[in-house]
Amino acid sequence: MVGETAVEKSGRIEEQGLLFEYTIRLALLAGLLELVLYRLVSRLGMHLSKVFAQHESVRLIFKALSSIGFALLNTVSLLVFLALLVLLANKIAGKRWVAGIDKFTVPAVMLVLLLTIGFLIVPPAMFGSVVYNLVAFAVITLLTAEYLLSHQSPSRLAFGLCFFLGISGWFYYQTLSTGFGWLGILTPPPLVHEINRAGEALMVLASILVFWAYGGGVSFHTKNRRLRRRALWFWSVACTLFAALLFMDYALSLYNPAVAETVRKAGEGISWIFQMGMGYTFYLPFAFYVTGLLCWSYAVIKLLFMGRMAGYGLGFLFIAGYALQLSHLTLMVILGLMLLNLDKRRVVAMDENPATESRLATAPPALVSGRT
Repeated sequence: MVGETAVEKSGRIEEQGLLFEYTIRLALLAGLLELVLYRLVSRLGMHLSKVFAQHESVRLIFKALSSIGFALLNTVSLLVFLALLVLLANKIAGKRWVAGIDKFTVPAVMLVLLLTIGFLIVPPAMFGSVVYNLVAFAVITLLTAEYLLSHQSPSRLAFGLCFFLGISGWFYYQTLSTGFGWLGILTPPPLVHEINRAGEALMVLASILVFWAYGGGVSFHTKNRRLRRRALWFWSVACTLFAALLFMDYALSLYNPAVAETVRKAGEGISWIFQMGMGYTFYLPFAFYVTGLLCWSYAVIKLLFMGRMAGYGLGFLFIAGYALQLSHLTLMVILGLMLLNLDKRRVVAMDENPATESRLATAPPALVSGRT
């Protein structure tokens, strides 16, 4: 007889090959720079028209940064596309897609890639956008189902479900709004704005739940006094900052109404920039967005230092944002979910030596006979 020992391992980026490793690292770095330089800085430049009129050097700097960001947009698209192709090729070569949910996700992701290429050649009209959004949402649903089925931790189940419901709010808003426009219906879709805002709130909540699901290391449930003191300091500072940001507007209005009004206008400008770049309208208290950013950043940085695929997956989900208005952002979400699914703990079977097992099986009788 041949025995088997189950060994659990966590998915690491090196397991997919050298090409995928460097592609995914470059894609994450380029995606972050594209987010900052193109989707955020270029929008910030629209608010600085008066400054541009007075200082030509500032205008040239913003123009150069926006040009670099636009060049990074094409670079990120190619890198994300290549990373998805490598992942699909590895799944097909390893014949891991013929069983389980992969037999649906692999063809579905290939269909999204084909539609992306086709729409790059022939730009889609409203009907094409509706079809692309429906196919992409179906793929995200399959990948989320795989994530929920393969993770048993309540924290990760809560994060996965919250993220899926949040991104579903944007797909509902975008697909129905485009579909009504294609059909020539002037009335807005039912509950479209309410669901869109609920989706944004769930996305912010998901960014906070990431710390619970993947952060760790700052829990009070430990016997190590040093770790408990570290957790005490961390949560004390975090709660203080959250309360300060939450009640900042009220405190400023009591101190100086003019300063409070200036801060509100600055917040409106920041919310407009992030709405155009990532889809967040900042209708929730500012403290929740800052908390989500800090929690997400902590988890991503920690997992990246560990070499875990989940770090890259969470990074792509954050960079893509809430409003997936460009095709490469949709591909980022799909790539991020695939990386999260590859990070799951899996069972590896190891064969034992039959001769050794036979000797172990016959050992107890020999000991008993020696005693007699």
